[in-house]
Amino acid sequence: MNDRPLTLMAVHAHPDDEATGTGGVLARYASEGMRTVLVTCTDGGCGDGPQGVKPGDPGHDPAAVALMRREELEASCEVLKIGHLETLDYADSGMMGWPTNEAPGSFWQTPVEEGAARLAELMRRYQPDVVVTYDENGFYGHPDHIQANRITMAALETTALTPKVYWTTAPRSMMQRFGEVMREFGADGQEPDPAETAAMAEIGLPDEEITTWVDTAAFGAQKYDALAAHASQGENIFFLKMGREKFTELMGVETFVRVQDTTGAAVPENDLFAGLR
Repeated sequence: MNDRPLTLMAVHAHPDDEATGTGGVLARYASEGMRTVLVTCTDGGCGDGPQGVKPGDPGHDPAAVALMRREELEASCEVLKIGHLETLDYADSGMMGWPTNEAPGSFWQTPVEEGAARLAELMRRYQPDVVVTYDENGFYGHPDHIQANRITMAALETTALTPKVYWTTAPRSMMQRFGEVMREFGADGQEPDPAETAAMAEIGLPDEEITTWVDTAAFGAQKYDALAAHASQGENIFFLKMGREKFTELMGVETFVRVQDTTGAAVPENDLFAGLR
């Protein structure tokens, strides 16, 4: 046995993704003495610019946005007590169907083998016991999330490592509650788009298909503050409008599907490190 600490590696697509889906587990396991490693694959250059200027609009400068988002990412890591931040710095591909999907150097255009080789090098360096990323659809179909899944699974195949591997997900029961809260905190009392509501209802998995439910309520304030570090991004404003208490009530459990395991730990489980300690 070596004396390295148990290690969690989270592979995310953009700055701020670490806070929404895994901020709780990153903060919790850091507090328990685990080594936490965040790999962020893109520079986030397709995010909102100052004053909310959108990609493609006059005044949107992807390089300036990427620099701003790197600073926000570092601030989020400080809040979550993430031990190691590694950035692959591929160009943000934007949402599915955007012209930026086709841009040379975008993450979506990067050969999976190339990204996987770089990630495998990090895996060999840190030797994670637990790896977390998105499912094959990137949770909601974002090309960079899909690519993060692809390079993670390919990287694992090229190493001799056998960590527990998890894909982030959400229980359908929570998505229903999420829709209710969206209406509660909706803009100007507008009714939500029925098509958007129906699409949201299909995100995630039936509760019984989720293997792992991790209580992170004690770290809700840290998760909220980590998201607040990314306040330049308009999609985060909805979460921040809730305040810490409502946010923790809604986001105080993080859920995953275990897709690789050699420990034999029984499921459902309430600990990503079940069977390892």
